[in-house]
Amino acid sequence: MPSQPMPSPMDREHGMGRPTPYMGQPDYRIYELNKRLQQRTEDSDNLWWDAFATEFFEDDATLTLTFCLEDGPKRYTIGRTLIPRYFRSIFEGGVTDLYYVLKHPKESFHNTTITLDCDQAMMVTQHGKPMFTNVITEGRLVLEFTFDDLMRIRSWHFAIRQHRELIPRSVIAMQQDPAMVEQLSKNITRQGLTNYTLNFLRLCVILEPMQELMSRHKAYGLNPRDCLKTTLFQKWQRMVAPPGKGRTTPYNSPAPNKRRKRKASAGNNTGINSREGGPNKKRSPPQAFNIGSSVPGDVMVVGEPTLMGGEFGDEDERLITRLENTQYEPNAGEEEQDKFQNSPALQSGSWGQDKKTPQPTATTPVSETEIKTE
Repeated sequence: MPSQPMPSPMDREHGMGRPTPYMGQPDYRIYELNKRLQQRTEDSDNLWWDAFATEFFEDDATLTLTFCLEDGPKRYTIGRTLIPRYFRSIFEGGVTDLYYVLKHPKESFHNTTITLDCDQAMMVTQHGKPMFTNVITEGRLVLEFTFDDLMRIRSWHFAIRQHRELIPRSVIAMQQDPAMVEQLSKNITRQGLTNYTLNFLRLCVILEPMQELMSRHKAYGLNPRDCLKTTLFQKWQRMVAPPGKGRTTPYNSPAPNKRRKRKASAGNNTGINSREGGPNKKRSPPQAFNIGSSVPGDVMVVGEPTLMGGEFGDEDERLITRLENTQYEPNAGEEEQDKFQNSPALQSGSWGQDKKTPQPTATTPVSETEIKTE
């Protein structure tokens, strides 16, 4: 089939032709940016400017301006947070209209980005104060777009070379005062930028490095001095610590308590204090395990750890519960032992004689001669 001609931007506006995706048309994105700026009103607030920056700029986008003033070359770079405020400062400085004109741009495709390089780019601004003036700022504009459906700007670099300020001839012809004519001959911008925008860029030099301090103050509620100490301390740790082993705990933040605490019920505390003679008495050294030495009537029940879905303990520690054993008989062991020793099978057999040892009584003294005779 024969290839159809590509519709122009004006045809797309009126619904003529098939709309093409953004792929391969970075200059059309500048056309949409100009159109969105023309839709701005006097009532446009911060939400409108944030939506504008979100539509045309990536989350990690940067905007760089380079130009030369009377005191030397300048270079200002701002991040995504300050980009909407930069465009807003242009209009707040007396500009009524703003748009960009690209002549003979060059495109280059990469794996994930598209670069648009225009050596003859113009930023056209119209000023209404103090007199109607049309300012044309010429320079080189290099844009880096993401290679996806949104095709947003990742990097914006505008190198300003020169600017021209155009005043209508009718305005100059109406002025008869030489002082007023001299006033009109003076520039109202510096390299195409108003003093309001230049002051904002100078302020961004201070605000941009303070983004981390302000975010830390908002997150931890520290005062400015502590925020600065914390930031410098963590940067120093990242410099001296090996890769992947840097400390993540904020400076001056309370260290986590790793001491394990045991939970005990009121009944357990009462029993322990009564056996040990008080809460402050030192415990005796541990003894060997003996069934007969267990506390009468108590049964120890160990719960499942927290990770196993059982009862909750402190820091995944097993919870030990003491239960009352009502079926326990304290003298049952002694009676069974007496029956076993007094059985006729033990007394008549040789096994019982070897194992049984006569015990001396308190009433009948036993001499060494009788023991030897036995």
